[in-house]
Amino acid sequence: MFHALVAIKQVPDTTNIRIDPETGNLVREGVPAIMNPYDAHALAAAVEWKRKLGGKVSVISMGPLSFTVTIREAVELGADWGALITDRKLAGADTLATSYVLATAIQAIHAKDPIDVLFFGKQAIDGDTAQVGPGVAVRLDVPIITYAVKIRDIDLNRRRIVVERRTEKWIEVVEAPLPALITCEKDIAEVPFAPLPDLIRSLRYEPEVWTMDGPPAFDPEYVGVRGSPTVVFKMGTPPLPQAGEKINSREVGVPVAVKTALDKAAAAGILNPLLGGVK
Repeated sequence: MFHALVAIKQVPDTTNIRIDPETGNLVREGVPAIMNPYDAHALAAAVEWKRKLGGKVSVISMGPLSFTVTIREAVELGADWGALITDRKLAGADTLATSYVLATAIQAIHAKDPIDVLFFGKQAIDGDTAQVGPGVAVRLDVPIITYAVKIRDIDLNRRRIVVERRTEKWIEVVEAPLPALITCEKDIAEVPFAPLPDLIRSLRYEPEVWTMDGPPAFDPEYVGVRGSPTVVFKMGTPPLPQAGEKINSREVGVPVAVKTALDKAAAAGILNPLLGGVK
């Protein structure tokens, strides 16, 4: 029986993102929360393969109790079981601390019900680090395939997965032993409309809630702010680009236009004197 585990995250809808101009922090009040889109596509792929091979899909998430809404949404999309890891001591976690918590939880789940494939979204749209999936794979010492766009095959008998992954130039075909972890692009699967039985089940579903006390025990030295070496001092939006000045060579002539442009570049400090050109 196939067992897939999908890590999901609730994120602010970035189409409504605002930055506090004084603090430089994200303004979350009044901003709708959604399931991270890459995670939704990863979940859709896991559910597709569950229906092909038979088995189940589990989901886990880390965050405040409000994330239970996202767990229920995952059930609506075809997940069978979900757990939310929530505790005040987990607040302020960076990707290192988050990968520790998720890896510890996955180890506990795998010990009871062995997992074949771990599905992660390529990245979260609020942080864009793409570090949590690889961080979990390293902690669990499992093969990782990043930027997956298609799963060609999952062979439970041979314990192999074949995945197409996108690079900057082409598509690579990679085979890896199971269990393996893949981070998914949106191309991996379309997010379907929820069938009525799953929709009804999601309305009644109560995910398991795990805290620092368990079921798996989390070391307080590796969670939250204490376990996070990364510090974000400030966030902000870049200034809007200003329109450049135009010099009409037809009016002043090409030599004058070129000299004027170079003089202005030199005055602005962007002329490279060693190369005799613009940086």
